[in-house]
Amino acid sequence: MKVLTVVVTYNRLPLLRQCVACWAAQTAGSDLLVVDNHSQDGTQAYLQSLADPRVRSLCLPENTGGAGGFNAGMRWGTERGYEALWVMDDDTLPHPDALEKLLDAARALDGGYGFLASTALWTDGTPCRMNRLVPVKHTRTPIPGVVEIEQATFVSCLFPTSVIRRFGLPIREFFIWGDDIEFTRRIAVRGGLPGYWVQESAVTHAMADNVGSAIESDRPERLGRYEYAYRNEHYFYRREGWRRFLHYTARCALHLLRVAFRARDRRRQRAGIILRQYFAGFRFHPRIETVRPAAETSAEASERNVDPFE
Repeated sequence: MKVLTVVVTYNRLPLLRQCVACWAAQTAGSDLLVVDNHSQDGTQAYLQSLADPRVRSLCLPENTGGAGGFNAGMRWGTERGYEALWVMDDDTLPHPDALEKLLDAARALDGGYGFLASTALWTDGTPCRMNRLVPVKHTRTPIPGVVEIEQATFVSCLFPTSVIRRFGLPIREFFIWGDDIEFTRRIAVRGGLPGYWVQESAVTHAMADNVGSAIESDRPERLGRYEYAYRNEHYFYRREGWRRFLHYTARCALHLLRVAFRARDRRRQRAGIILRQYFAGFRFHPRIETVRPAAETSAEASERNVDPFE
């Protein structure tokens, strides 16, 4: 299987160096595309210094966030005829056999999957809270150590490019947070093509702290991210039907209560983000871009803003 590893980076050169070193140490080979979100820390000079002919870089003219970076990188790989894309952030450090284990599962499943996700660990070897994978109720386990899931993050996820051509690309307008959840749920929940957690495939997610995301307790300098989180969640819960949207509404109400009773500072700012973005979500209508191999006609390739579910 011809595989392209897609890494999105932005001003985190020390972590990118570690990520690329872990990619180079994989027991299963792949090409590498680093999507640079207009970094200003010497990232491009570093990438140009790499002598490995398997390495390519795509420097974007502005910071498009993780969502825009994965959109661009996954389009690049799909158009160039790769059979599968292995995607990750620049702070993902895959263990040596991480890709090999994913490809073993892909062969065993014989194409009957939408995506495959790795186990994400923190730097001390404990499960990474930000990337917890939850088996579906009455989960299917087609082969030992491979468990059905409905969603995953872009911290080591393998996608067949046939699935990307069928369901489209991650939504770049999300900018950050929720683009991976929306994309994997689009495939598994709305598209009916199951995803799987390959438990023996492991990566280390080198986050500064092993914490999840909670607006009532997060650091003040990170609160801006939640502007995207609540708006983006509004979109993909709304798309899954009124029951899921009611679930999202109830979550927002619960988060407001947590802010009121648990937040130690900036309660007004935290609550304002939830309320503002809940209502902003009603006006948020991004389009899903589709992509086809470059070998197809230009007329076909131009059909890139068609929602596959409409």
